Amino acid sequence: MINVIARYRAREGSADQVATVLARHVAATRREPGCVQFIAYRSRTAPGEFVLYEQYLDEESFEAHRQTAHFREDVEGSIVPLLAERNWDRYEEVA
Repeated sequence: MINVIARYRAREGSADQVATVLARHVAATRREPGCVQFIAYRSRTAPGEFVLYEQYLDEESFEAHRQTAHFREDVEGSIVPLLAERNWDRYEEVA
């Protein structure tokens, strides 16, 4: 299982636009065969901050996600230009 946590901070005035595109992206990603879970959260206290929690069956599924048309269009084409900061990493469950 691959677990990914991403953090986005929208540029001033762009948070609502990020949220709109992100909602579309979440729906498309959840339909991918290797996606186990994909949830996007928006901070209640800092509405320009977003956290994404993603789970994929394996590394191949995660890499396939990053090659989809919706990832390229939604994330790389629409969301990234609206961000002041973006970071993500893979995590392993502590048993």
